[in-house]
Amino acid sequence: MLYHLLTPLADSFGGFNVFRYITFRTGGALMTSLCLFFIFGRPVIEWLRGKQGKGQPIREDGPARHIIEKAGTPTMGGVMILGSITVSCLLWARFDQGFLWIVLLTMLGFGAIGFWDDYLKVSKTNVKGAPGKIRLLLGLIIALIAAVWTTYLTPGPLQQKLALPFTMDTMIDLGILFFPFAMFVIVGAANSVNLTDGLDGLAIVPVMIAALSFAMIAYFVGNVRFSDYLQIHYVPGAGEIAVFAGALVGAGLGFLWYNAPPAMVFMGDTGSLALGGALGAIGVVTKHELVLAVIGGLFVVETLSVIVQVASFKMTGKRVFRMAPIHHHFEQKGWQESTIVIRFWIISVILALIGLATLKLR
Repeated sequence: MLYHLLTPLADSFGGFNVFRYITFRTGGALMTSLCLFFIFGRPVIEWLRGKQGKGQPIREDGPARHIIEKAGTPTMGGVMILGSITVSCLLWARFDQGFLWIVLLTMLGFGAIGFWDDYLKVSKTNVKGAPGKIRLLLGLIIALIAAVWTTYLTPGPLQQKLALPFTMDTMIDLGILFFPFAMFVIVGAANSVNLTDGLDGLAIVPVMIAALSFAMIAYFVGNVRFSDYLQIHYVPGAGEIAVFAGALVGAGLGFLWYNAPPAMVFMGDTGSLALGGALGAIGVVTKHELVLAVIGGLFVVETLSVIVQVASFKMTGKRVFRMAPIHHHFEQKGWQESTIVIRFWIISVILALIGLATLKLR
């Protein structure tokens, strides 16, 4: 909105020229999201606590201490995250950039699925929530729409192609298989972040780290000079996603203020599914799906730990981990929650640096 309102005045008033710069608007989106959280965060949390009563139901098969320590904490805090990101994007982003709308609407679509799931959990005081098959089907539909829309907006030479890290021009033409691949990336990212969201602050910081990394990737991919210098493919219009990523980082910082141990609110599936879906969509739009698997490697490990645990138990009757996802395994080994969270944050930073290194190591 601000871009479309104020940039026409740049010729008469030079100061408004800054609104043409993605970097300026990214910073503005970040600060707007953060300020919205500081203004509305506590009232919304109190409202959620009043409406939910006992708060988020705690799994009885999870770590025993969670039943005592986390009981009564309200959930659905993801509503604040999604609201802050949406308002910030509407203020600071360009409305004529389709890639931004793909990411934003994918986030809101998965957020709606998560909201439905959280609502059923809270209203029925049951940890099961919405049926898993229906959640998966709805997620696949949203991901398919995003994949088709992305293909329509992507330049011809890049359509339905998979870029390989550490190479300059090598791309694999997936053809029609691009659509199930993109759906797998988006739905997989959504559910991976959802699985990671099990300890206070564990998911939101790696999400912010990934978003910050992809803010840079989107800016480089969407800038013809930087993409040429770094020998990466150029995707016109992708740079605007940096504004979305900035808004996400700001909202994440605001949420962490209230979610730091002991958490005053959980993001719930409303937040985790939405943020994971958004990251998946960003990876697909920027043609950096494989780099997303590196930068979001923590989410991948969390998901693999669940897959390995279930497969091992079904085939052999034995468990590989004391509890899955893997952060609960370390809890069962006696690690303090803060120790697990901080060490996982460190791992996320290392993986992000490795992922960003692929931009130059070609």
